Amino acid sequence: MSSQASTFPVATRTTERATTTTVPWYLWFATLAVTCAMTGVHWDISWHRSIGRDTFWTPPHLLIQLCGVLAGITCGYLILATTFGKNPQLKPACVRIWGFHGPLGAFIAAWGGIAMITSAPFDDWWHAAYGLDVKIISPPHMVLALGIVSVEVGALILLLGFLNRASDDQKPMLRWLFLYIGSMILVITSTILLEETFIIGLHRALPYEVLGFITPLILLSMGRASGHKWGATIIAGIYTLFYLLMIWILPLFPAEAKLGPVFNPVTQFIPPGFPLAFLVPAIAMDWLSSRFANLRALPYALGAVCFITFFAAQWPLAQFILQSPLAQNPLIGSIYLDYSEGPRSFHALHRFIPTEDSGLFTQRLLIGLAASIVMARLGVACAEWMKRVKR
Repeated sequence: MSSQASTFPVATRTTERATTTTVPWYLWFATLAVTCAMTGVHWDISWHRSIGRDTFWTPPHLLIQLCGVLAGITCGYLILATTFGKNPQLKPACVRIWGFHGPLGAFIAAWGGIAMITSAPFDDWWHAAYGLDVKIISPPHMVLALGIVSVEVGALILLLGFLNRASDDQKPMLRWLFLYIGSMILVITSTILLEETFIIGLHRALPYEVLGFITPLILLSMGRASGHKWGATIIAGIYTLFYLLMIWILPLFPAEAKLGPVFNPVTQFIPPGFPLAFLVPAIAMDWLSSRFANLRALPYALGAVCFITFFAAQWPLAQFILQSPLAQNPLIGSIYLDYSEGPRSFHALHRFIPTEDSGLFTQRLLIGLAASIVMARLGVACAEWMKRVKR
């Protein structure tokens, strides 16, 4: 699947030029699908925090499902067109599943789109059967999250195949699209872990232990696979910009709670919290990777650096965001409280959830450090595999 390169047959010099200088429309549609999902998910979370649960037919729900529709139609067309000879130039770079031919990423993304659409009636049934809730982790939400992740991973692999086969003229744009999809994978991962990484809990060891299993794997695998010297930094930078845009844009629109009890009357959409400090370990790892590229122990060193620099940056950043008067403004976003947060909540009082006892705190940090080292080595290995993907 990944070791054989393919050559696109071309009829004329004009066709060859078009092939090597343009990005296929379905890659743009896959990128649009991922953008719809991430924007819709954070809009929906803001809807729950500002208004409460409403019907399925809310704008953020429809935007999320648009991702599944776009992925399903786009990748379904790509598979059928390849199978029945409409895209013969892609056939050498395809896999065969159940008699159908198409890029591996198209199969993964199409399945993800189906899972996303299936999650909608499942979610409605769940709330009808068990009542309203605003939990991130619930069975229907996990089906939706699995679908979104599948669409994003499928889009990533689809882009990888084109990137690894592309001419030098085509690679820059494909590389940026690849890094963008990578950043959205970081966004959805941090969203799934949102309940473990709220600002009030970032003076405990648990968030750092959990993120030690995730951060180096995502940043190193996709950052290095992109072929860009500052790949991890760009991924973390786009992630950071995405959250800042959510903080700055969502409160511009009015909102009013429709689900009680209301402890804090709101008049606007409540944005997500300030982005996590992934930029710091990303910059450190990219710099070390370029400076000590031939060091055999580099992957393990990158894991340790990732964990230590993230902890060293996030701990004081969390304290600044939650407790400093300088952070209480619309730019940082620390002034916003959910309608369900009363005046005695940790957030309203600018207090952290108490830290674990010293023994458990140390144990969790050591587990997080060890996990980060292992996952960094796995991330480097994944990047090497991804560089060989042709289909």
